[in-house]
This record gives sequence, structure tokens and C-alpha cells, in this order.
Amino acid sequence: MDGTLLNEMGKISKANIEAIKDARANGIDFVIATGRAYIEAKHLLEEAGLTCPVLSINGAAVWDEKGDLVHSVPMDTRELKKARAILDREGILYEVFTNKGSYVKDIDVAIAAVVDIFMTAMPGLDPLLVTEKARERYVDGYIHEVEDFDLLDREEGLEIYKILAFSTDLSLLGKMGGELKEATDLTVTSSGKENLEITSLNAQKGIAVEAYVAKRNIALSETMALGDNFNDVSMFERVGRPVAMENAPAEIKDLCGEVTLSNMEDGVAAAIRKAIEQNKKETD
Repeated sequence: MDGTLLNEMGKISKANIEAIKDARANGIDFVIATGRAYIEAKHLLEEAGLTCPVLSINGAAVWDEKGDLVHSVPMDTRELKKARAILDREGILYEVFTNKGSYVKDIDVAIAAVVDIFMTAMPGLDPLLVTEKARERYVDGYIHEVEDFDLLDREEGLEIYKILAFSTDLSLLGKMGGELKEATDLTVTSSGKENLEITSLNAQKGIAVEAYVAKRNIALSETMALGDNFNDVSMFERVGRPVAMENAPAEIKDLCGEVTLSNMEDGVAAAIRKAIEQNKKETD
């Protein structure tokens, strides 16, 4: 959502809303695949007057249009502990996403992580405004403080979906990313230059999209995916039409080949309308 569907105000623009509604009126499925927790995505969709399936937390928790959890991929406990040990050893701070909310030891660090994601996706934003928006996640109850993450291991019924690690030391973060990939059986990606997103190997946007279209009897070759960062790569590698946002890193643009306008220029709407017109020409 960030850097793709959401504009500089962190909202879904009118142009994007209208394009999504037109796509659905033309029989095209629209699905959100996001690194965000479902509760955050749901709030943004409700503000825009939209409902759709949500592949949240990079596909670790899949929700249908009615708001029911239909599939989840929690992290393996042993692999989770390996990852936490590596991060703790280097003093890297992180947020833990679960089926009962997100947890941090330091709320200010969690806010900084969210600000990084926004500022990476939309560098023209006012940092003070972004910080205020990020702090709302805590005020609204999206994230909670916990004294010790070991307490989560003992909570009955708790599923841990993702670790969002954050550091301004890009060299250290890169080193940790490489070590995590080598030492654990986990997916390690990022949605901002100062973070790492760590999930189960089977919790990836691309895997979730592939499962969704298979259930709907839609060919991957007829599926379009839009995104702006490295946690979108698994989608881009699977679908027939990968489209990068103009604000995406050069590597993502090169991977996709097709590039739409930036998120601040309603790039999602532009890509959807282009696809609708091409579909009409092919069926005429």
C-alpha cells in the first residue's frame, strides 16, 4: 500500500478509488497485498469506501472480503528464535507482528521504522507529518509495548507472523540481512532502506497471490501486480504483468520492465485504466 496505492497523505486517492471500482465493474478482481497488518489496511479501505481481500503482512495472514481470516502462515518457533538471537546480538531493534497485534520494546523505535517506510516510499513528505501519522498507530492501539519478547512465546494462541527490524546503520542492516538468509529458513526482504522484513519462507506476497488466483481460476499470466519495493519481488516474478511505480528503486523498475506513474500521481489508477483499455481492444 505504502508507496503504491497510498498518496503523500497516506490515503487512497479519489482517482485510485474510481479506477478500482471501474476495474471491478469490468469483472476484474482487485486484491491488496501489503506488509501492513490487516487492521491498518482495513481502516484505509473503509475510509475509501472499498472492500476487497487483503493479503496482509506480506501474505502471512490472508483475509477475505468479509473480513474473515482464511489462511495464516506463522513463523516456525525455532527459526523465529534464531532470527531474534541474531538481531539481539547486534542490538538491532524490531517490531513483532502477531495475530493479536504488533509488539515493540520501544515505541519511539517503532515509530521511526514506520516513518522510514513512508519516507522511502514518498521522500517529498513532511517528516513531522509522517511522524505524527506513525504515532497514531500506537494511540489507536495498532502496536503495544512489551517488556520482553520471550513473554510472547508463552502466550497461548499467539501466532507470530513477521519481524520488522529497523536500523539507520545500513551496513549493519545489510550484514544482518545476509546472515539471516544464511542461518535461517526464513524469508528476508525489505519495504524501506532502513528495515528488514522477516517472515516464514511460505509467507510471501507472491505465494499468496498465486494461491488466490488459483482459487479464483485466474491464470497468473493474466494477473497484474503493482508495487514499489523489494517485498513485492515475489509477486513480480510470478505474474504475467508486473508493473513498478515510478518511485520504485531502479532494480525494481528493471525487473518489471513496465513502469507506471508515481504513487503521488495516481500511478495505480493509470495502470488499471491502461489494462482495462488493452483488455477491451483484445476482446473487440
